[in-house]
Amino acid sequence: MKQLQALIFDVDGTLSDTERDGHLVAFNKAFADAGLDWNWTVEIYGDLLTVTGGKERIKYFLERYLPDFRPEGEFETFVADLHAAKTEHYKALMVDPGLPLRPGVERLLREARDAGMRLAIATTTTPANVTALLRNSLAEDAEDWFDVIAAGDVVPAKKPAPDIFVWAMEQLNLPPESCMAIEDSDNGVKSVRGAGIRSLLITVNDYTRHQDFSDATLVVDHLGDEGQPSKVLAGPDLVNDQVDLDALRNIHQYAWK
Repeated sequence: MKQLQALIFDVDGTLSDTERDGHLVAFNKAFADAGLDWNWTVEIYGDLLTVTGGKERIKYFLERYLPDFRPEGEFETFVADLHAAKTEHYKALMVDPGLPLRPGVERLLREARDAGMRLAIATTTTPANVTALLRNSLAEDAEDWFDVIAAGDVVPAKKPAPDIFVWAMEQLNLPPESCMAIEDSDNGVKSVRGAGIRSLLITVNDYTRHQDFSDATLVVDHLGDEGQPSKVLAGPDLVNDQVDLDALRNIHQYAWK
């Protein structure tokens, strides 16, 4: 039997709908501050989400939509400064108006923590963004709930490369068969599978619900909460109204049978 010892969570789109209501808004505020007439729509941002990492998305946007754009000064510095300004706007948005966690996220985190399950984060977003979300949407000490927070440029290759999950497991000192990943995107699936993790729960959102999740163990609409039952979208019927710790253990055993 493969014993489940740790849950490794993605952040954006998994813990909260931060892509549409956080990052997109912050990017556009940063563009306005810089005197740029760029306005990323929900549709454009959906296209940019095929690339992971904020700085990488700016570069992809320029390559795809504004190939003739040339900034004043050095290009990499321009991108880094623009992304840093966006991060400050994002952090402010997490305080006011703030963003709620997705259904069932806080319930499951508290249940897992109380049961002694180890928790980790593996994300391409910057550490400052993770901190802002956790402190303002979960609890002031929420960072301490996680044994490992693998974020941003801690590894050079971002998702769909497996590096961020490999690094998180190294810090946990656990093998893939002891870990479950909770993700929301096809890039996340590729990253998880590349790291050797077979136990994978997907919680879709508006940006990702039509992506290919055939390599996931189970796909649900969300984790479920009181009055908001979880619905299995693909995979075995291992979840009732809520994804709880018993359900996660069943999912894990199914993945490794």
